[in-house]
Amino acid sequence: MKERFLAIVNPAAGGGRSVKQAGPAIVRLRKEGLHVDVIASTGPGHAAELAREAYEQGYRRFIAVGGDGTAHEILNGVLVNARATSRISLGFLPLGTGNSFLRDFAQNGAEAALQALLTRRKRAVDLLRLAHSAGELYSFNLLSVGFTADVAALTNRRLKSLGSFGYLLGVFARVIQLRRRAFVLRCDDDKNWDERRCLFLTFNNSKYTGGTMLIAPQADPTDGFIEFVRWGPIGRVGLLRMLPRLYDGTHVEHPLASRRAVRHVEFNLPVPVDVMIDGEMATLQGRSLDVIPGAVDVYI
Repeated sequence: MKERFLAIVNPAAGGGRSVKQAGPAIVRLRKEGLHVDVIASTGPGHAAELAREAYEQGYRRFIAVGGDGTAHEILNGVLVNARATSRISLGFLPLGTGNSFLRDFAQNGAEAALQALLTRRKRAVDLLRLAHSAGELYSFNLLSVGFTADVAALTNRRLKSLGSFGYLLGVFARVIQLRRRAFVLRCDDDKNWDERRCLFLTFNNSKYTGGTMLIAPQADPTDGFIEFVRWGPIGRVGLLRMLPRLYDGTHVEHPLASRRAVRHVEFNLPVPVDVMIDGEMATLQGRSLDVIPGAVDVYI
């Protein structure tokens, strides 16, 4: 069983494109000698359940066939639900809409990920572990609160069927409804709590989010640090001018922006808040965030 892969396919990823493209890709892997079993998820949370059951059956190598959300569910299905004690490996067939994580390593998406599986090329990458009032979650891409999470929440809950246009609508709706509030925290050896209002906070393991937004240009998923990007309480006009800069990473040069590399974040949140985790949404009362260096082997 240790030499077998389980490919978990999210049929809904990429607007249904994932299920159409998965077959030829898996056939190619099998022709090159990989032993790949395949199963499809049927809805949100099902990939996590499938990964947990597979781990308990002896699988240690997984392939996420879909977007970042599929990989997120697989990792949490194993690390949280199955309470893994043996190391796992994760490959990608990035056929979803986001696929942000792999952009740190290659720009040619699915083909590069496929080649990594074919050549058994993998490396250890970090994970972020969020402890919250009801348990814990793991992230391989990023966690974000504030404006970025507000946009993602609106898009995922009401506008997802509209695709990229729905995301654009979500951005402009949240600009109109702009909220700038405090998420009280302190990092590493900080003595004082940071109670300043902000536009958003992101805690990044890798550079990109939303597919092409270079939200954390100095992030490195192998360096043992969380790249913490903070944006102060910018106004609506300034925000609209700044939005294009999220795509080339120059937003961090703005006077209201700051970044630092940290290993531990402690939160003091009185109530649950919307959190974007690897492109997925959750409402959580975060307690702490830590980096787990080299926690998982990824085929990249």
